[in-house]
Amino acid sequence: MKPIRILTAALLTALLATGACGITPTDVQDRGNAPTIKIPPPSKTIYLIRDGELTLEPADVDDDTVESLLGALFDASTQPLGVRDTALRGFTYLRSKNSINPPQRDEIQLPRTSTLTVYISGEGTLTKLGKAQIVCTAQQEIEFEMVKIVRENKNRPSTSEGRFTCGELK
Repeated sequence: MKPIRILTAALLTALLATGACGITPTDVQDRGNAPTIKIPPPSKTIYLIRDGELTLEPADVDDDTVESLLGALFDASTQPLGVRDTALRGFTYLRSKNSINPPQRDEIQLPRTSTLTVYISGEGTLTKLGKAQIVCTAQQEIEFEMVKIVRENKNRPSTSEGRFTCGELK
């Protein structure tokens, strides 16, 4: 047993003497930022009007939510659109609300559908094409079975523009 211990000690001493891994230690050197990528905002589609009919058009949004998508739809109404148009000029997107509360922890996760309520403001008549732009854009998110549009008025009660599906308005 004694010769094995002596041999083991000799081998360990030899390894330590040769620098173990063969790499000589150096001081830390700052060589710049770590390589990273910049992810562009998600690209989604919104419904605009071309030749009097609804058409899907690309839109860059801030994030992957229906609120961001509807914000992009209404933002387009304030910009020149070339051959495209919008029936939402003069209207402003305020917010939206989902009819289903977040599921409880003990609920079974099933595919769910709900009604999305979209709150807008503005004067004038919201045309069928304008409603279709809102509803069809929102219903690209498949969990929304219906879209209800509510107009908030200054110094008057809010009014409902109705509950719709995209298929009803196309």
